[in-house]
Parts: sequence; structure tokens; C-alpha cells
Amino acid sequence: MTLRLTWKRVLASLAALAAAALLFAWSGLFPLAATTGHWAVTEWFLHWTMQNSARTYSAFQTPEYVRDDHALISAAGHFRQACQVCHGAPGEAPSPAMQSATPHAPDLARTVTHYSDRELFWIVTHGVKYTGMPAWPTQDRPDEVRRMVGFLRQLPTMDAGRYAELSLATSNVAKSPPLVRQCAGCHGSDGLGHGQPDIPILAGQKRAHLYTALRRYASGARHSGPMQVAAATLTDSEMQALARHYAQLPGLHDAPLDSAHPLVNGGDRARQLPACARCHAPGKTAPILAGQRAGYLADRLRAWQGDETVIDLHKPQLPMPVIAKRIPEDQIEPLARAISRGNRQTPP
Repeated sequence: MTLRLTWKRVLASLAALAAAALLFAWSGLFPLAATTGHWAVTEWFLHWTMQNSARTYSAFQTPEYVRDDHALISAAGHFRQACQVCHGAPGEAPSPAMQSATPHAPDLARTVTHYSDRELFWIVTHGVKYTGMPAWPTQDRPDEVRRMVGFLRQLPTMDAGRYAELSLATSNVAKSPPLVRQCAGCHGSDGLGHGQPDIPILAGQKRAHLYTALRRYASGARHSGPMQVAAATLTDSEMQALARHYAQLPGLHDAPLDSAHPLVNGGDRARQLPACARCHAPGKTAPILAGQRAGYLADRLRAWQGDETVIDLHKPQLPMPVIAKRIPEDQIEPLARAISRGNRQTPP
């Protein structure tokens, strides 16, 4: 007997298979318990698919600059706070509960070598579906992701001492009050940020500004992976206490800005750029900038500028994103250095 293959029979067979799959799913017989694990072939297929996807999308969805091997304290601190519980770390075992997940998080010291820098950047930025790997808390801080890629590259050769040095910054954390200790790993109990160019000086900053910044990080209105995660668990009274602690420390001074750069006091009427001193002069409500690290100020201006293809109308209608968008790129570094001058106690 010969069975003729026709389009109707093919479509009917496919429909029958689809109906059978839906019936099986409806029955609830498919085991979804994490304790059942995956078949070896299923685990291989899912991992293989993920690697292929990361390779393909990272080829055209990542910027040219994807790795920063400097100033890794903030990346290490975020790793300890948000990643270590699943992946473990040098000298630190992962949580047994997290390792009971299916699939469980891999030991990154062993697996990061399987990926290129671009692939790591893409995975950290976007996360991985159908696993516990989340996306970076905000999608507009590639500078933070670059530092995390740099930190991950060091994991295969990092020992427990080096990890503790980076993620806890142990030089002055042990003497900090309990509430301050969770912040001191990055910011130091003295609020000077361990000299890291990406970590702002908090000491001496206006209390109201520090408190508002914590509230905005906690709500997601202000973007930073490490800070959004850190602030999300704080109560309002804890935010007030931290703002009070850092504001009363010696550091920044509410001093006049250096007038060496024309934008500081004069602005640029043709570009609709107001003078920086209009808001940041002594006695104003805006945060203190004199003495702040030049590298941090430049990074903040570039972050506010965002995508060059997005016009002001589509940017957040807060003052600084609009203003920063109009500052020429070649003026950002000189302007940041000029604003930074004023507090010689702490190097920019």
C-alpha cells in the first residue's frame, strides 16, 4: 500500500502534533519541578542556543568599547551584593538554595573564558531568558557594564584576598557603623570613595542632595546598577541617617567654581547653555560640584547626553539631561576639570 504525501495530509499531521502537545501541556503531566533537572541533551541544547545567541547579537548590539579594567571597586561591590549569592566568588561558596535551581548558575571563574568581551558585555547587559540571570538594572549605563566585564575577566586568577580587597575595600570598612558598612565598601566610611574615578566624593555633600539621590535610586528614577540595588533595601530613616553621616564629614566645600572655563560663569547663549554657576554657586540648592572628581563629572555629563540620535524632546525633561546634550564633546573633559578645581584635599 502506497501512502501519497499531500499538503493536506502534511498540514493535518502537523495540526494533530500541535493538538497532542497542547493536550499534554494542559494535562499538567509535564514535570516542571526544579528537582527533576534537565535531560543531558536538553541542557546541552539550551546552553548551545544561548551561546549562539550571545555570539550573534553581541556582534551588532554592543558598542566598540566594551571592557574597562580600571576602577573595579564598584563592579566588585555590586558582584558581592547581587551576583555572589548565585555564582559564588573567590573564597565564597554560592547559596545552596540558588544552586538548587534548574539550571543553576555557573562558576564564572571557570566559564568566563568561554566568551569574548563583547559576548560578556551583551550577557551582562541583557541577561538570559529562562534562567535566573537578570538584565543589568538599567540599560543606559554602559560604563558600569564595561567595569563589570573587566572584573569578570580577573575572576579566573583572583584569590580570596584580592576579592575581599576589591569588594569590601577593607582598609576602613571594619571601623564603620553597621549601617554605613554596606556603603563603605565602595564609598569608604570617610566618603572619599577610595580614590576611584567612577565613585563620587560624598563627604561634605549637601544632606538634602544625598537623601534625594538615594530616594531616586531606590525608585528607579535615577539610574545606576549598583546604586539601584543598594538603595532598594533602605528604609526612609536609613536614607536620612546615611545622608546625615556623609554630609557632616570633611570633604567637599560649598565654594565658588573655578572660572577658567567660559561655560562656568558665562554659559553659551548660542547653544542655549546656562552658566554652571547659576545653579551650583555657593548658597544654591543644587549639589556641590567644586572639588568633585573630574572623571566622575565627565562620566555623568556623557551619561546625560545619551544617544546622539535622540533629540531633546525625547530626553527626560530634567535640567541636566537637556543641558548636557548641548555641551560639545570636546568641551566635556576641560569643563569637568575646571569644575573639579576648588578642593585640594582630595585628588580629582
